[in-house]
Amino acid sequence: MDWTTVAGVAAGAVGTVALTPVVVSAAGFTAGGIAAGSAASWMMSAAAVANGGGVAAGSAVAVLQSVGAAGLSGAATTVVASVGGAVGGAVVRAVSWFL
Repeated sequence: MDWTTVAGVAAGAVGTVALTPVVVSAAGFTAGGIAAGSAASWMMSAAAVANGGGVAAGSAVAVLQSVGAAGLSGAATTVVASVGGAVGGAVVRAVSWFL
């Protein structure tokens, strides 16, 4: 593995861990709850209608609200960093084919 791939993996891992809370908050999943008129409120409404009035524990809406309220857990940070690193490495490899 060359240094550019290592750099791509590192950048992908660090970038996704840093940006995940920002993106989740921008979507409307905030520490104070779901923001009115946001994508999060639309998702919550759709999930509640689909589940007979409530949002199921462990659903995407519940997980994203947890991240918005408390941030990423240790396990979630590991998963997000792993996926981001894999994508970063793959992007570097793909771009290197064209250079």
